[in-house]
Amino acid sequence: RRPSAPTFHICVSSFREYRPKEEVKFLDNGTRVEAVNPKTYVFEPNMSRGSEDDIVRTVNIPAVTVMEKAKGRWFEGFVSALMKSNNIGVFGTFRVGDLLWGYEDPLLKLIQKFITMDDHFGLFYKKNGTDDGDYIFFTGKQNYQDFARIDEWNGQSTLNWWSTEGCNRINGTDGASFHPVITKTEKLYIFSPDLCRSIYAQYESDVSVRGVPGFRFVPPSEVFANLTINPDNAGFCVPAGNCLGSGLLNVSVCKEGVPIIMSSPHFYQADDRFVQDVFGMNPNKEEHETVIDVNPLTGMLLRGAKRVQVNVYLRKYESVFLHFCLFLSSKRFHPVFQSVLIDEESAKKLYAVVTEANVIVNIPFIVISVGILLGVIFIVFMCRQQTPAVRLTHHFLH
Repeated sequence: RRPSAPTFHICVSSFREYRPKEEVKFLDNGTRVEAVNPKTYVFEPNMSRGSEDDIVRTVNIPAVTVMEKAKGRWFEGFVSALMKSNNIGVFGTFRVGDLLWGYEDPLLKLIQKFITMDDHFGLFYKKNGTDDGDYIFFTGKQNYQDFARIDEWNGQSTLNWWSTEGCNRINGTDGASFHPVITKTEKLYIFSPDLCRSIYAQYESDVSVRGVPGFRFVPPSEVFANLTINPDNAGFCVPAGNCLGSGLLNVSVCKEGVPIIMSSPHFYQADDRFVQDVFGMNPNKEEHETVIDVNPLTGMLLRGAKRVQVNVYLRKYESVFLHFCLFLSSKRFHPVFQSVLIDEESAKKLYAVVTEANVIVNIPFIVISVGILLGVIFIVFMCRQQTPAVRLTHHFLH
């Protein structure tokens, strides 16, 4: 069954994200560096359609979470009665600002004696002006290919959410930068705390961003494929053996038990059955694919688009996904997009560096080419000088 569509208008809120590296401290003779990465979000009204005071109707995530935690336990009936008596349902109406940054949830407050949970909920609750953990990066001093690669996160070199060593491995950078001299044949690894795992991207095409040349890398479908297609993903089946279809990732193990399943927008690159099960899905590569554009010489990020979709899963309806996005309308679903673009001033500076580097790199070839050209000119000149003398000698002998 599909729930009746809400009738609220389309609301798209845009925020500018600031994420500087702070508390920087070099370790081990400069081979590693420790830092935190606080994120601050500032509302951009000129880029938004609506405000934080708008009201939206969407899935009541706290209620769904409580139902999931109470399932099969002795107080399951009590939670059900509590929700009915307080008129709390699976769907609810919320102020956009509260849904984003947090609000005191009545159900979470009522069940404190049974389930230990924070009585506040928000998609970005406690994430504005805070960091997502302590990072230790390699500086690339010993090996340039290790530049910006994560060595430890929150004091750990591996994760503990998944069931295999490979899935728990912290691979790559935080996505802000990569090592210099990137080739088209390599994979770029990125660790994403939001996805609770590492992913990789492969070269797709050459691009130009504000005049700066770059390589476009995209995650292939194998990254989120099920274990029948990619056996390396078996560790992401949680609980063990409970494997979802391709294109989905159950992150409840790292989200305090909230039954959240991540995917690409509109179930792009997911099993077709998910696209068919939810009304309004229209996946396409141009709008729903995550992309990374990097300058291959410096490893600097030129442009990026992180496109994800949050889905809430109810076990009560085994074959039904309640598709949840930040802003839900009667006509269309709106996934969560995060994009980055190098500014004009930085692009000009990078273009100058790349141009200068290309000149320096090509100097040996220029010198060789000039040498060859001078050699040819010298040979031609010598031949022209010697030809009259040869003819004169030949005439004299005769």
